[in-house]
Amino acid sequence: MAKDTPLAIDVRGLNKHFGARHVVRDLALQVREGEIFGFLGPNGSGKTTSIRMICGLLTPDSGAGSCLGLDVMRESREIKRQVGYMTQRFSLWEDLTIAENLDFVARMFGMPDRREAVTRALADLGLEGRRNQLAGTLSGGWKQRLALAACLLHNPRLLLLDEPTAGVDPKARRDFWEEIHRLSAAGITVLVSTHYMDEAERCHRLAYLAYGQMLASGTGDEIIAGQRLSTWAIEGGDAPGLSEALRALDGVEQVASFGTRLHASGQDAARLTASLNAFCAERHLQSEPVAPSLEDAFIHLMRTSTDPDA
Repeated sequence: MAKDTPLAIDVRGLNKHFGARHVVRDLALQVREGEIFGFLGPNGSGKTTSIRMICGLLTPDSGAGSCLGLDVMRESREIKRQVGYMTQRFSLWEDLTIAENLDFVARMFGMPDRREAVTRALADLGLEGRRNQLAGTLSGGWKQRLALAACLLHNPRLLLLDEPTAGVDPKARRDFWEEIHRLSAAGITVLVSTHYMDEAERCHRLAYLAYGQMLASGTGDEIIAGQRLSTWAIEGGDAPGLSEALRALDGVEQVASFGTRLHASGQDAARLTASLNAFCAERHLQSEPVAPSLEDAFIHLMRTSTDPDA
């Protein structure tokens, strides 16, 4: 993504409270037009609230900035008209057919050419052959495709996707992401929250949120480099059952399972290497240094984040 590409989102200092709970703290975010930007973080980290503030569904308590050139504090109604928002749960009508659902959404938007828009959406998302099928009888992947079609009916400039592939099989997830990249190439900006590392790797840039704060942002490679982790892969013998023993070693800060291998990581490379060499030699295990993965980086971020209100 070229640095001179115009910004679709440019916000700073966004805050949101629900009662005494400070859900989003001083969020600053810049997303360029046509970019796919991923939000990651544990449940309750503020991802959904951040998305809703940006797209005009929630008014920030404080802060400033723009979305699609419109002020997020004063022009939320105009922002919503140019945004497609796909919620985590399927929110269309299960007792209507696919075509009826899309026609109803087009009526809600007051689209004068709604018949043509519905026909186009059915064709673009491969739904024409199922147009008369009740939405309630669709599998998770087809429901997801219908929800995306509904989001795109009014030709939005920005898509906000809140964990859109939760509960969807791997093939449907892959097909969904191919569609997202096609939309991005056409100039539509996409902001997506996800828990899946393989989906995070498909984003152009990422941000990690915890306890309402953005702890890291950038490309996947930039986030990995920013954690300054050394990582070793360990296998052989009873390696999968040695997680707790590895965590007790000097210099080992985290251990994660990857199939029959374990990844042991830490920020002090010398201490980590010395401990692992002795440990593996004693137990006749194989070990080798490997490049830290995005998952290693996010495990580290999750492990080291603390609740400011605790």
